[in-house]
Amino acid sequence: MRFRSFVAFLAVLSMLAVVPAAHAADGNTVKIGVITSLTGSQAAFGEAHKNGYMIALDEINAKGGVLGKKVELDFYDDQSKPDQAVQGVSKLVDQDHVAMLLGSYSSENTKAIINPVTTHQIPLLIPTATADNVMDSKSPWVFRICAGAAAYAKTWIDFLKKNGDPKTMVIVYEKTNFGQANMQAMKAAATAAGIRVLATEEYEAKAPDYKAVLRRVKDKNPEVIYFCSYLLDATTLMRQSQEVDLNPRYYTAAGTGFSAAEFPTAKGAGKNAEYTLSVSQWLPEAPWPHAKEFDAEYFKRTNTHPQYHAMQAYQSLMTAVQAIANAKSLEAAKIRDALKNIDLKTSAFGPVKFDANDQNQHPVLITQIQGGKYRVVFPADVADAKPIIPAPKWSDRH
Repeated sequence: MRFRSFVAFLAVLSMLAVVPAAHAADGNTVKIGVITSLTGSQAAFGEAHKNGYMIALDEINAKGGVLGKKVELDFYDDQSKPDQAVQGVSKLVDQDHVAMLLGSYSSENTKAIINPVTTHQIPLLIPTATADNVMDSKSPWVFRICAGAAAYAKTWIDFLKKNGDPKTMVIVYEKTNFGQANMQAMKAAATAAGIRVLATEEYEAKAPDYKAVLRRVKDKNPEVIYFCSYLLDATTLMRQSQEVDLNPRYYTAAGTGFSAAEFPTAKGAGKNAEYTLSVSQWLPEAPWPHAKEFDAEYFKRTNTHPQYHAMQAYQSLMTAVQAIANAKSLEAAKIRDALKNIDLKTSAFGPVKFDANDQNQHPVLITQIQGGKYRVVFPADVADAKPIIPAPKWSDRH
């Protein structure tokens, strides 16, 4: 009896052992894991991610899914915390057995998951993290669809040289991987271009008051301020810039908080956002196919217009599913190889093709908030408005 029970127990174990291999495609579905920030300080961006993913998912499944199966998204909320993002990799891969991963939102959280992803040998497609050190590992399993901090800085220098050629700058950045990476990239690019960086001012994102930092910036009297900030701090920074009467010629930023859909609204900086310049990787007015259709669908679902974070999520899922289709398999190595060879020329996000470092060479736009709306002001060949420089002094605004 004991022998029979032991044999039966081994049989059950052997059955359990083979289950994970099938889980990426249970029945008629293909599971893809998503790590993003649905709660916590980055929740606004995570929600934009989710909206973009869901639009893509509905389009994909309406056309029959992939490999003859329906696509299913398995969301994991990293709570805007790196350690939670790491736990998400284990949960999605070891327990849910997804075919590949998309995420996270912030550079801090994304950097934290690179090693676990590489250890698990599962493809990861990064939609939004701009710190270039997320790609430093050279992991063959990691791909980034968005442009990075160095590309931002390069585009900014090109813009500034062609629009007033300022000579001095102060960089204000939050103490995270995103802020530090963008500060370093801009400091190097500005110095090489002959723009004197008078100071770099670091701050804690959760601090309620930045007036001391802003007064130090005011004392330096730079022509350009370059902010590397998320939404909550970007909102406070601009309100308090008005309160301390800080008047640079250029208010510029490394995207993110200064490019969030909420930033020019009452949920963000409102009127204080006016005339700020920021990088962007997509707008509905961008000269790429179906950009306006995505904007219309997003507005229909949310009653708001999207910024590039939602589009990056949308395009990441579209790219992932195309890679699975090209691989004709759910084997991780075959999906990875398909990503390396993907070449999408007509996506709503612009061309998608990864270089030798698995980085998509995506163009960067510069926008300015004019009349409460983001307008493309650079490059000139795709601009729909001219930049307003200098930014009017606070005392002259109405």
